Amino acid sequence: MNIEEIREFCLSMKGVSEDFPFDETTLVFKVLGKMFCLANLEGDLRINIKNTPEKIIALREEYQAVSPGYHMNKKHWNTVMIDGTIKKEIIQEWIVESYNLVIKGMPKKIVEKLNML
Repeated sequence: MNIEEIREFCLSMKGVSEDFPFDETTLVFKVLGKMFCLANLEGDLRINIKNTPEKIIALREEYQAVSPGYHMNKKHWNTVMIDGTIKKEIIQEWIVESYNLVIKGMPKKIVEKLNML
């Protein structure tokens, strides 16, 4: 998987936008203004994605390419090295889980806006 595939996949989901709020090398994907995936564009490709505290730990134990979220709350975020050791479909599944977790934490009124898109 490369950055263009990650970008296209993220932008294919409803209500997603992208920007560079931190610096010129950290591409951030948001659903209705809330971050669900961050991609580092400098050096080795890696992404930060959100998940439940239980699954976060399990993924770190199962995959060598998964580590605590760099510059993020390590209880809720993991950094995933995109180095070919994890199948594209699994990474996409984790991105969708992150997207859904962020939506789940939004007020109903905002989620209704997403459903209308």
